[in-house]
Amino acid sequence: MPNTFHVALYVLDIPVAVAQYRKLLGLEPAKVRADYAKFEIADPPVILSLNLGGAPGTLSHLGIRYGGTGDVASEMVRTKQAEVPLFQQEGTTCCYAKADKFWVKDADGVPWEQYTLLADVEAETASDLQLRTFLGQQAGATVAPDDAAGGCGPTGCVPQGLVDIEENR
Repeated sequence: MPNTFHVALYVLDIPVAVAQYRKLLGLEPAKVRADYAKFEIADPPVILSLNLGGAPGTLSHLGIRYGGTGDVASEMVRTKQAEVPLFQQEGTTCCYAKADKFWVKDADGVPWEQYTLLADVEAETASDLQLRTFLGQQAGATVAPDDAAGGCGPTGCVPQGLVDIEENR
């Protein structure tokens, strides 16, 4: 499986956004839930996820989906060797999927999720406050009422299941 670029956008209304992206992309979504939808574009390989909770039309986060846990581990080693601070999670559930992943921020603070999909799941999980802190989303961040239970809310997909916060600089 080739690596796939991931773009997560905030939308105002999932059904309206799904209908529009069906027309724009000419394909059906791979997953639709009340608060989340995902399109998997084959050429070029892009995953477009739509999330409620943030300012509509703004970026939630970017990322790369890798073929397997070994690929994520290799990329994480490379990233650590480059002395980029990261936040690691194993077997975490977020956005109706179980994944092994790590997060980094670019120079402008944009969150990047590096992950492999382990399985689709039907449940969403609670927000991870340590991830929010790592991503700099804790100070002054407000949590929408529907985000209190977790998931992909106003500060991105913030899953549960912390393994490690990498502080090396």
